[in-house]
Amino acid sequence: MPLTRQLGYELSEQQTRESINYILHNKEHCAYVAVQNGIVLGWIQAFIAVRLESKFIEISGLVVDESARGTGIGKKLTAKVCEWGADKQCETLRVRCNVKRTESHKFYEKLGFTENKQQKVFHIDL
Repeated sequence: MPLTRQLGYELSEQQTRESINYILHNKEHCAYVAVQNGIVLGWIQAFIAVRLESKFIEISGLVVDESARGTGIGKKLTAKVCEWGADKQCETLRVRCNVKRTESHKFYEKLGFTENKQQKVFHIDL
């Protein structure tokens, strides 16, 4: 879970295992991991988002270890999601990115993403 911590999220090993199990058994989700010399250097997760007005692929998480950023790992992981999305007959890939993550904004723009809108996210505990 060190990579998840680099995103600012504290999850237990059990929570991570449960999420991985869910993703692996759900054909509308995908996840890819970048491993080098037995060390996980990055991961990406995406899912099919279906709305009344649209269907698209959304990246729900992408992280590359701080020591490996700028080496092309994020680009390769994103390309894998693009392939997966094309196989699912989706034409658009979206990602939501915290306004504080300015380096991530630059990364996505470099890959050809364009900013579509700004929004606020609200939540309520259930």
